[in-house]
This record gives sequence, C-alpha cells and structure tokens, in this order.
Amino acid sequence: MSSFQYFTLFTLYFTIFYSMDGIEVRKIIKSQQTEKKSHLHFFFHDILSGKNPSAVRIAGPLNSTITTFGATMMIDDALTEKQEPTSKIVGRAQGLYLVAAQRDHEFALLVVMNFAFVEGKYKGSTISILGRNSVLNDVREMPIIGGTGLFRFARGYALAHTVRFNPTGDAIVEYNVFVSHFQ
Repeated sequence: MSSFQYFTLFTLYFTIFYSMDGIEVRKIIKSQQTEKKSHLHFFFHDILSGKNPSAVRIAGPLNSTITTFGATMMIDDALTEKQEPTSKIVGRAQGLYLVAAQRDHEFALLVVMNFAFVEGKYKGSTISILGRNSVLNDVREMPIIGGTGLFRFARGYALAHTVRFNPTGDAIVEYNVFVSHFQ
C-alpha cells in the first residue's frame, strides 16, 4: 500500500471520528453499559473467640485506658445466606476495623473492608466499604466506594443491624446492601 493510501485512510478515519460531537460519542459509550441497581441481603459473622477466630487484634493503644480507642482488628468473616453460622457461605468480609471514637458513650469504628463473593451470580466480584460504623445505633449506614467484577464502578450504601452479640465479642450482623453498578 502506498503512503498516499495510508494518508487517505488516516484522514478519513479522523474526519469521521472528529465529526461526531461529544454527545454522540457519550451515547455510544453509554449504550455499551447499563446501570443496574441491586439489593443484596446476607449475614456477617464476626468471631473473636475460640480456636479459629475470624477477627484478630493486630494493634492497640500504647497505654492502658478504659476505652479501646485505637484497637485495630483484621477480619476474614463469613457472609452467609441466613443468620445461622452453619448457613451457606456466599462470601467473605475481608479488611479491618478500628475503634475510632475516644468518648466512652460513643462507640464508633472506622471500617475498611471488601465483601468478596464466592458463590452465585456475583462469584468473583467484590464490593468495597469505607466508612463509620456507629456500633451502638440499631441500624448503621456505611458507604460503598467501589467494586470489582460485576460491581465495577459500584456506589451505594450498606445498612448493618446487629442480630446477635455475646460477652466474648462475637457478633452476627444482618446486612442489606443497596448498590448501583454497571453491567
């Protein structure tokens, strides 16, 4: 092919491409992806006691205080379909939470975690959470800041409600997750 033919093809390509205005280009890109809203419901099992805990303390305050301000827990908690610990595992909550409030009457955590799904439609996908969990509130809201796989460009919120808590610190938390994502 001669250089003139290359030049002609190159010019033709860019003439067509640049003749479209930005709105048309955005329409073409948008048509390739549709935004979807999903509601997920599962139970989070945070186990601090026993031989095989799913949450372990990795850091804490340097001085002994009445509060646990600064305590940092690393987690790999099961996410199940139902409240019972023996229920089918649909994913794992992996990350950490830190005690972020210094006042005795206010118990709040900074939560940094991923919901990594291992079963069903969302297997291999994750949802990322980063936010404040005011543990003493009946229902807590935390923001979804992203995701992977089917949850690419995810945004939304997660509602957490503690359904069981025992003196050793073990907890079962019900999650209702409302997420917008592209498919």
